Amino acid sequence: MTPDGGEVGVGMVWARSTSGVIGADGGIPWHVPEDLAHFRAVTGSATVVMGRRTWESLPERFRPLPGRRNVVLTRAADWSAEGAEVVHDLAAALDTDGPVWVIGGGAVYRDALAAANRVSETIVDLEVDGDTHAPALDDAWELVDDGPWQESRTGARYRFLEWRRRR
Repeated sequence: MTPDGGEVGVGMVWARSTSGVIGADGGIPWHVPEDLAHFRAVTGSATVVMGRRTWESLPERFRPLPGRRNVVLTRAADWSAEGAEVVHDLAAALDTDGPVWVIGGGAVYRDALAAANRVSETIVDLEVDGDTHAPALDDAWELVDDGPWQESRTGARYRFLEWRRRR
């Protein structure tokens, strides 16, 4: 379920700067613990789909992400990792019973956007340089929850937004 009570078929979850940056040099260019807690709450016990580089960017102690089915999308036929279910095309990654949350990276988000019906987005009020950006949401998307600005215990301002694909 999403915060507005809707079902998640394929959801996407990301945190981005005000300019759309979601990553820099294989990592996240800020630390907002409240967003990490939000991510855990959103993805719950669902299947999470990520690219290989996103998997590798996760701290080793968190791989696989606990309590979730971890599907890793890669073109490398011989790649494997303990706790990862490896697939080689997006359709196979998204073909599952129950909710699926796409968690990165940039190319996986772009490719999965057409299949998604929900986006859970955290905006971090920072201008940072980065090499990976969130996909732009066009008018096929409707903002259904516009959360207030909050201040992280690390000092960064952030807010949570929920988007639904228009019917």
